[in-house]
Amino acid sequence: MGAAGFSYRADQLHCEEVCLAEIAARAGTPCYVYSARGILDNYDAYERACGDAPHTIHYSVKANSSLGVLALLARRGAGFDIVSGGELFRVLKAGGDPARVVFSGVGKTAEELDYALGAGIAEFCCESAGEIELLHERARARQARAPVALRVNPDVDAATHPYIATGRRTHKFGIDIAEAEALFARAAALPHLEVEGVSCHIGSQILDAGAFRAAARKLVDLAGRLRRQGLLIRCLDLGGGLGVGYRAADEAPGIEPYVRALLEELRGSGLHLRLEPGRSIVAQAGVLLTRVLYRKRAAGKEFVIVDAAMNDLIRPSLYESYHDIVPIRRAAGPPIVADVAGPVCETGDFFARDREMSDVSPGDLLALATAGAYGFVLSSNYNSRPRGAEVLVEGSRFSVIRDRETYADLIRGERLAE
Repeated sequence: MGAAGFSYRADQLHCEEVCLAEIAARAGTPCYVYSARGILDNYDAYERACGDAPHTIHYSVKANSSLGVLALLARRGAGFDIVSGGELFRVLKAGGDPARVVFSGVGKTAEELDYALGAGIAEFCCESAGEIELLHERARARQARAPVALRVNPDVDAATHPYIATGRRTHKFGIDIAEAEALFARAAALPHLEVEGVSCHIGSQILDAGAFRAAARKLVDLAGRLRRQGLLIRCLDLGGGLGVGYRAADEAPGIEPYVRALLEELRGSGLHLRLEPGRSIVAQAGVLLTRVLYRKRAAGKEFVIVDAAMNDLIRPSLYESYHDIVPIRRAAGPPIVADVAGPVCETGDFFARDREMSDVSPGDLLALATAGAYGFVLSSNYNSRPRGAEVLVEGSRFSVIRDRETYADLIRGERLAE
């Protein structure tokens, strides 16, 4: 199953010490379940791998922005990588330290910059000349100096899904590395900016560690050239993007070998390493629980209809991504081959097609594995479906950290025209 914190005990799937059937009985389905142990073990692996090297691990909030998950990591001392003012609001509400927050993203607004400046975040990762000028203007209005890194596009092929590749010259993100030195000099001349770092992020769900090393090598070289020109470059932000194994055959690089490879590229540079992992911390520490509603056959195909849908987990529809689908109660018997689909009125509402899986009946519970990242955060109310609960398990205890939505929640904030 490849899930951190999940295992079968007496043929019942558990999250840590808690049977998932017990969670479904209390929280209902569909619902997301996260293992605190799995999340913290992954975060700790990053810290161990960095060792004594100067570093900060900034958890990427966009992967899973639940307050319960953020608070868990904040208590562990994590920094955070945000891409919106709303994510900063969440981090602060969860007890995160703004002095350990970096603000990425290609389209920051003046209001978001003001909010982050007021909070006193660690660094703004700027992605264009226009953003640099706007940040300088907002910092000048406060008579402050904004700490800045410029996000450079190293033109590295990350060999991932095209929707989540971000490091090529044709992508909207970052500054072309060929133009970077001139823009660094321009930013350094602005009195209300403190240019201190070089940043990049080449994509997500990357399974080739060589791509990360290639990007790191280019950025270390750039940082050296900038220092020789008199810029006080102190930090190197290499983003996130480390892939995880969604299939048993996926050969994802481990956290510790990945970090060690990056540190080798930084050896002797004196740079403070910033990393922004998200998926590799939370993906395998979460599942989506769902209940079988119906079995049906059509045109010789077998369908398993479940109560979760594409509005709950859109990754299979959006990316054609794979998630293991396992029964909560493991039973003997031959497998079936079926499509697993939800109730939404779209042909694209599916979790698996022609999947070999356990023979299940209406009422049985299933878990969609490796759903802790880009699951709930991408969910919606499409077809006017209330979103499910989120549950955090810590040892033998579990807490509902987000209530299941009601029909009343669907129309909160709406009103009839006068």
